[in-house]
Amino acid sequence: MRDTRESRLLLVLLIVIAFALITIDIRGGEDSPVDGARQAASTVFGPVEKGVSGAVDPVGNAIGAVRDSGTRHDRVSALERENAELKQRLGSDSRNRSRVRQLDTMLQRAGAGQYGIKAAEVIGIGAAQGFSWTVTIDAGTRDGIKRDMTVLNGEGLVGRVTTVGPSSATVLLANDPDFTVGTRLEKTDELGFASGRGDRPLAVQMLNGKAKVKTGDRLVTFGSQADRPFVPGVPVGRVVRVDPSGGDLTRTVYVEPFVGFTKLDLVGIVVQAPRKDPRDAVLPAKPKPQPTPTVTVTATPGGTKPSGAPSGAPSGAPTGAAGAGDGDQE
Repeated sequence: MRDTRESRLLLVLLIVIAFALITIDIRGGEDSPVDGARQAASTVFGPVEKGVSGAVDPVGNAIGAVRDSGTRHDRVSALERENAELKQRLGSDSRNRSRVRQLDTMLQRAGAGQYGIKAAEVIGIGAAQGFSWTVTIDAGTRDGIKRDMTVLNGEGLVGRVTTVGPSSATVLLANDPDFTVGTRLEKTDELGFASGRGDRPLAVQMLNGKAKVKTGDRLVTFGSQADRPFVPGVPVGRVVRVDPSGGDLTRTVYVEPFVGFTKLDLVGIVVQAPRKDPRDAVLPAKPKPQPTPTVTVTATPGGTKPSGAPSGAPSGAPTGAAGAGDGDQE
């Protein structure tokens, strides 16, 4: 529109009319003609506004959903973290319970043998100093550990200390081929020397070639002079095979160790030997044999009939192969 006198007059007139309508609307309230015009306009333009609002709302909902999805993602992430922490805590509790059981069993063994022990944890495995079966423990000279001390756990003999540092030590395991320990057979006191054979049973050379040994017999350590490297009475293992003597001066038996060398965790180093040989006191009690079922036989006037025989068989009639044999004898 051109800037002319007529256009200026028109603009001034429109402004005056607008102020007049505003004044009438304020003074008239709901009964003012302006409000009626507004309602008429709402009636005419309401459907259009609703349609436009319906078109815009999905966009707004989508924006809200994206905003809420971030909150939900944070909540899910927090729950996943809590779940992982709970699983870790449960796993840790299970491991702690297992270690408590190990420690309790080891203390019971040490108490039975009157051994003074220093508990330690296995922190490494592998070859050391040319040995093939060794572990590293987290105890050393600062803890009173010395070379050639006996190492045990709740199951029995683990090995002996070979080298010691300020805070760690190396233990040669009893199943190492370079390992040898004097043994004593339970009850009979027959002596021998056990040697490691890796993942195979220990080979025990019995000094008496005529020694009476049978499968299931158990052995303990015989002990050493000044109780190093081995204190007496520590459980070694159970006999699983006996070679015939063949008239030799010695006899070889094979012993399954009590200790599982591939799953060592907590061990005890004997820092104080017992005042006297505990003999077989450290060995666990043998399991009681299970009673064997027996067959009862009931007597009848016509003969005997084992309980459980077929009801159709006549009383006293021979049954099975035994009856046939009796007939042949006649």
